[in-house]
Amino acid sequence: MSFKFEKLIIWQKAMDYGEEMHHLALSFPKDEVYNLSSQLRRAADSIALNIAEGSTGQSNPEFRKFMGYSIRSLTEVVTCLHKARRRNYLKEDQFSNFYNDAFNLMNMMSAFKNKIK
Repeated sequence: MSFKFEKLIIWQKAMDYGEEMHHLALSFPKDEVYNLSSQLRRAADSIALNIAEGSTGQSNPEFRKFMGYSIRSLTEVVTCLHKARRRNYLKEDQFSNFYNDAFNLMNMMSAFKNKIK
């Protein structure tokens, strides 16, 4: 048995991306624990959490709304990545990899949201 959302590739990818962001945040300086590290982890986790919440027992318009929340959480993660790069917590190649992964996930999520009628 499984929940509907567990079969969604966007949820699976969001789960993986959240774990990558969690590990990245652990590498930030200690003085960021309650700031950028926490914000990055919460936003990254929120992507998959909103996909799951929206898919379970909701109407299609409600599911679209939660997909919108997931997309906004992903843009928050991207902004955290920019902040981390500006603060020299990320090398340029790391930033590019995480940014490209976010861009690809965003495209998948947007396409999925647009298919929900």
